[in-house]
Amino acid sequence: NTKRFLWWRCKFNNNNKIMKLEVIRFSSGTDSTNGILLEVIEQGNDIDGLWQQKKFLAYTLEDEQRDTKVFGETRIPDGIYEMGLRKVGGYHGRYTKRFPHIHIGMLHVLNVPGFEYILIHCGNTDEHTAGCLLVGDSQENNQITKDGFIGKSTQAYKRIYPRIAEALECGEEVTITYKTI
Repeated sequence: NTKRFLWWRCKFNNNNKIMKLEVIRFSSGTDSTNGILLEVIEQGNDIDGLWQQKKFLAYTLEDEQRDTKVFGETRIPDGIYEMGLRKVGGYHGRYTKRFPHIHIGMLHVLNVPGFEYILIHCGNTDEHTAGCLLVGDSQENNQITKDGFIGKSTQAYKRIYPRIAEALECGEEVTITYKTI
């Protein structure tokens, strides 16, 4: 039973950890935004201060940037946001059936000004997102493909989801930083 195993791991492995995720947006197209999702691993101090290692998790795809928000067609603003698990709603119901052995709630980006229900989920083009973050293991140039494209989305989601969901379920603080370069 996944939930019993998770309870056991939370009980013995929660050391008030903080998980930091980062989305680097590197290509803003007319209808989509390409990026990468990283886990930021703080290693320690050296002479120059705290140094970090960043681990690649997945390619990302979002809607385009707009000065004026259009519902379901605008990416969220750059910033640092807390994450949680959303355990209600349509995506949660579908993912409970689609991923019964790992799903415990949708990865939910919280407290985004002017936006609600920003999730991390599967999808391939900007038509599959309404401001949410799609993840995949391959990516096409969104300067050539209008809607953008990420492939092997389910494969990427199934790989990154358990670690993030477990951290959230165990009470760890999880933040996600969105940066445009």
